[in-house]
Amino acid sequence: MAGNLWISAPKSQEDIDEAENLKNEANEYFKKQNYDRAIEFYSKAIEKNPRNAVYYANRSIANLRLENFGYALSDASLAIGLDKSYTKAYYRRAASYMSLGKYKLALKDFEYVTKVRPNDQDAKMKYNECNKIVKKIAFEKAISVDKKEVNIADTINLDAMSIEDEYEGPSLVDGKVTLKFVTHLMDYYKEQKKLDKKYAYQILIDVKAYLQKQPSLVDIKVPDDQKFTVCGDIHGQFYDLMNIFDLNGLPSEKNPYLFNGDFVDRGSFSVECIFTLFSFKLLYPDHFFMSRGNHETLDMNRMYGFRGEVTSKYTSKMADLFTEVYNWLPLAHCINNRVLVMHGGLFSSDDVTLDDIRAVDRNKQPPEDGIMCELLWSDPQFMAGRAPSKRGVGCQFGPDVTANFLQKNGLDYIIRSHEVKNEGYEIAHDGKCITVFSAPNYCDTMGNLGAFITMNGKDLKPNFRCYGAVTHPDVKPMAYANSFLSMLCQ
Repeated sequence: MAGNLWISAPKSQEDIDEAENLKNEANEYFKKQNYDRAIEFYSKAIEKNPRNAVYYANRSIANLRLENFGYALSDASLAIGLDKSYTKAYYRRAASYMSLGKYKLALKDFEYVTKVRPNDQDAKMKYNECNKIVKKIAFEKAISVDKKEVNIADTINLDAMSIEDEYEGPSLVDGKVTLKFVTHLMDYYKEQKKLDKKYAYQILIDVKAYLQKQPSLVDIKVPDDQKFTVCGDIHGQFYDLMNIFDLNGLPSEKNPYLFNGDFVDRGSFSVECIFTLFSFKLLYPDHFFMSRGNHETLDMNRMYGFRGEVTSKYTSKMADLFTEVYNWLPLAHCINNRVLVMHGGLFSSDDVTLDDIRAVDRNKQPPEDGIMCELLWSDPQFMAGRAPSKRGVGCQFGPDVTANFLQKNGLDYIIRSHEVKNEGYEIAHDGKCITVFSAPNYCDTMGNLGAFITMNGKDLKPNFRCYGAVTHPDVKPMAYANSFLSMLCQ
């Protein structure tokens, strides 16, 4: 890639002028948060003039907004190859590295800029901020000692905690979640009030104890005449979560749900979402299910707001306990031995079976490859075969990969989430791969509908309910996200 000598030059001045017009059109789409269209027009500009570093850097930031970290990283690197003095391209690449949890590589980019531009105060400031993050993470690793990880849940003394005198919120009954507790909790959250920390810790400890007994792949039996609901990403959009329950009824033994990962991050009511969902999990353990998503991980929570939100509303110790709990969330669910549900998607290998998923040791942060990683990160593609992931993690898989996997495992179709869709859902791969995304107007910018899927146990035919976003208090998305990442993504 050095020098990008292999990238052809534009054929004429006319191509250069047209490329600039296409870039300007792309910028307009970007301003309107229509990132897909922006990428389309930046790509057209690149076709006309492949040697303009700005086009790649602009496409990189659009891909960052869509969480296509792999593509963003590649574009930023191409921009740097074309113009080694282009500071913004280094910032884009650093943001991509940080989004992928590769903080030391981000630091190298900042270090390079400070060396070639020693008087650039902005570069110095960004280098210092990134260096602080790298040192903080190294310090956290050092104090987490080597003794098979400290078990945070075991260090919490609930008996020593008292309920605050002024607290008027919901109360556990003999330490247990009741329906009255959950309904009161949701109303309490709607008023932007906070669950007492003693009850919050109790819920987390109890959820962890339950999840530890669950397999990595949970089998769900839905009776022929019973409705079952699958929801996709919620991403801290509590008021939209409440709207799902208004539209589809509260969870109960007669109205079971599966929430398919990414409950938190980006949206600034993630604490409210996760405690509501965990409360229902404790109330109806055999009729309320939760899969791990790629945002139920330490690196994502550090960057995209959940860790900051928990620390702000409670303590950093509770944020550590959440990490511990998330490690035990199941990775996939299989409905009536016919429909497999996971957050991300399928695999880079053709020989993966349901038993392989059951055998995954999930009590950890996801590795960068393998079954666990791909369940959380992979995406479908329209063309056959496989391709490197646009996200830089997992893989992209085509309709033939889906068909082979279903046949090998005796399944009808898969449901996954993980991607914003304009209608809240998408049917791909000849109806065999369904995406459902339940956070409407994602991040208050995307303008998409949300959706959930209902089916009955007899035929498992998916029915889609779409809905728009509802109003919420004036707390912006990413309010608790790492401010340094936000600064890089301007």
